[in-house]
Amino acid sequence: MVGPTASGKSDLAMRLAREAGAIIVSADSMQVYRGMDIGTAKPTLAERDEVPHYLVDLVDPEEPFSVADYQRESRRVVTDNSDRRILVVGGSGLHVRALLDPLEFPPHDPTVRLDLSALDPKEARRRLEAADPGAGAIVDLANPRRVERALEILEITGLTPSQRAMTGSARSVAAYEPLLAFAGFGIDAGERLAQRIATRMDSMVDAGFVEEVRSLRGRLGVTARAAAGYTEFAAHLDGELTLAEAKKLTRNATMALAKRQRTYFGRDPRLTWIRWDAEPEERYRSFRAELDRLGLWTS
Repeated sequence: MVGPTASGKSDLAMRLAREAGAIIVSADSMQVYRGMDIGTAKPTLAERDEVPHYLVDLVDPEEPFSVADYQRESRRVVTDNSDRRILVVGGSGLHVRALLDPLEFPPHDPTVRLDLSALDPKEARRRLEAADPGAGAIVDLANPRRVERALEILEITGLTPSQRAMTGSARSVAAYEPLLAFAGFGIDAGERLAQRIATRMDSMVDAGFVEEVRSLRGRLGVTARAAAGYTEFAAHLDGELTLAEAKKLTRNATMALAKRQRTYFGRDPRLTWIRWDAEPEERYRSFRAELDRLGLWTS
């Protein structure tokens, strides 16, 4: 179950998991971090006691946790629970595909990365295009980090982006051919999403988000810092932003995230989109109706 943030995925999944006796595997890039509870809308301890949740609270926020790490751990959970019903729930599209599809993640080499980081971005781009004139169709050449990573992979594996795109697994990924069989559903609050994000922002502050950010100051690694709200509210604690400004910037960042999520999931032809309704009960009925229609629901 996927879709943009604040669309009601978690509540819907919790209800289905209760009724179906399922476990939930989080597909959220930030819920893996301990202590980042309010800002990531992490399931509560009571909810986790009621329904087993996996890929939540795995590492401390100082530690890196890559998509490749997620792929390894999530596939292990699925294998270990193959005799159970499994709900994968979240808004991190790449993480969902890392679990379900044959994505491959080339290795990193810190020495190579250090050498490449010293390059001027224009020179890095020139090198990549010289090695692979077709790289622009695969790599965002305007993004220096993507160019640097493509050069790192080329140095380590000897494969250009165009060559990697021609492998069997890459073609399967491009064709949305899964490695694991699944039924996929999307949920999107549509025009109500902006208001739901604003309401969630207020609820986060009321629940103690400022104090959560204070407790994590100086502890967030590069990956964890990317979570919406933590950098903005740290700036508020440093006196650089008012509370109202921090909230506004966080809302804007969350809306930008939702836009990217809509674009990403909108490309996936395997998803059945659930009719959204402001009433949670109606949303659940719509979901159940889709499950019944597809012959997937068993009481």
